[in-house]
Amino acid sequence: MLATHRTGEFGRAQRLAILKNMQASAFPATVYRKEVLAHIFADAQRLFLPSLLEIDRAHLIMLRAQGIVSAETAAACARGLRTLDVAALAAAVYDGTVEDLFFLVERQLAAAVGGDEAGRLHTARSRNDIDLTMYRMLLRENLLRALASSLELRDVLLRIAREHTGTVMPAYTHNQPAQPTTLAHYLLAYVEVLERDAERLFACYARVNRNPLGACAITTTGFPIDRYLTAQLLGFRGLVTNSYGAIAAVDYVAEASSVLATAMLSLGRFAQDMLLWSTAEFGFLRLSDGYVQISSIMPQKRNPVPLEHVRVLASRALSESQSVLGALHNTPFADMNDGEDSLQPLVALAWSDAQRALSLLAGALSEASFNTGRMQERAAGSFLTVTEVADTLVRRCGISFGNAHGLVAAAVRAAASDNPDALAADLYARASAEGMCITHDELREALEPERFVALRSVPGGPGLAAIVPELERAAAQLAADQATVAAEQAHLASAHALLLQRCAAVEA
Repeated sequence: MLATHRTGEFGRAQRLAILKNMQASAFPATVYRKEVLAHIFADAQRLFLPSLLEIDRAHLIMLRAQGIVSAETAAACARGLRTLDVAALAAAVYDGTVEDLFFLVERQLAAAVGGDEAGRLHTARSRNDIDLTMYRMLLRENLLRALASSLELRDVLLRIAREHTGTVMPAYTHNQPAQPTTLAHYLLAYVEVLERDAERLFACYARVNRNPLGACAITTTGFPIDRYLTAQLLGFRGLVTNSYGAIAAVDYVAEASSVLATAMLSLGRFAQDMLLWSTAEFGFLRLSDGYVQISSIMPQKRNPVPLEHVRVLASRALSESQSVLGALHNTPFADMNDGEDSLQPLVALAWSDAQRALSLLAGALSEASFNTGRMQERAAGSFLTVTEVADTLVRRCGISFGNAHGLVAAAVRAAASDNPDALAADLYARASAEGMCITHDELREALEPERFVALRSVPGGPGLAAIVPELERAAAQLAADQATVAAEQAHLASAHALLLQRCAAVEA
């Protein structure tokens, strides 16, 4: 026991001696600087510098309007902000002498107007509410960009649909040809998906575009600030009212990521169809020369590579959005870096990839051509119209659909090929044997894909009577959505102009 005790004491003494001789790191420690702070600094330069400077100006105007700082201080700070070398700030290499970009801006402002004056600008705010305000400003910008690209794709799809209301093609279920439809009908299905994407994006934008500035660290401030004024100057449509939630809540970015993932899932499925249509086996779609790549060894190749890029970009954006949600899961309801510095570049990357995918697909399809003859040929084969034969027997002969289905199914099973003339003859023989009052010509006409489509004119169907009003409705909705995006872009531009105007007045 004595030996063990002495060994333990010696071990503790040795450890204490080692600790005493160690040199403690000064902030920032080399590894922390290299692995965290340098990355955060570069991300902030790339993503948030313009927003940070706008926030500085808006906060300064508010402080002066509320009498929190003097006219002289406000004028000095406004002048200092105007004369900052933004290009130098954007190009600065992180050297560890400041913690982050905010402090570098503050240091540069202090060099221009004096430390006392520059320090007054930080009255009644925190990096916490500044950060959350920057994040929302960038996210709303990305939402608008994605919306604009999505509307561009809708415009292209509607133009193609208008040109192909009579282009008959197969509709597929379980990756097998099912019934005839039209290219317009198919494209309008995805247009409706894009419309719902826009509804979700607009709703998300409305919740993102609220002002957290004034929440300060997490409990607001004892100074008489005007949060509505900073909201107006920064283009926000309202407040994130509760200051704790303004700092702690992450539902704004979680919702945006969820909406984006949903949109990218649908985009990837549509892009996959376009890739299949581009294969020699399908032969439905041909991209223009500007959107194909050749092979370095096979002279005949026309590879629809842009469609592959659309698919992978959509998959990336979806995965990145899911990663955002994963990073936020089970984090404390408080100010935490999990939802801030290291996460925001991933959020921005997801939206960048999504916007690229939407824009690329719109560009590729805007110059694409469709092999309508091949589509027509496939729509006329594989017994795709026999559902209409059964329907015709029900209408003309008054039998149940079950009996009609059984008669047609037996004829299809017995057919040596999908030749419509031979099939019509067999159907006529079977119907006559059952005493049904129907002619050979009626049965042969029921096998025509154009008739199949024309008869399906209930709302949502491929018939011309259903497609034309749907095209008109979709065009009107597109115009309304384009106007909404343009109005919001104009609102943000107007807020920015007002911000600069008010800054100039403070400086004068």
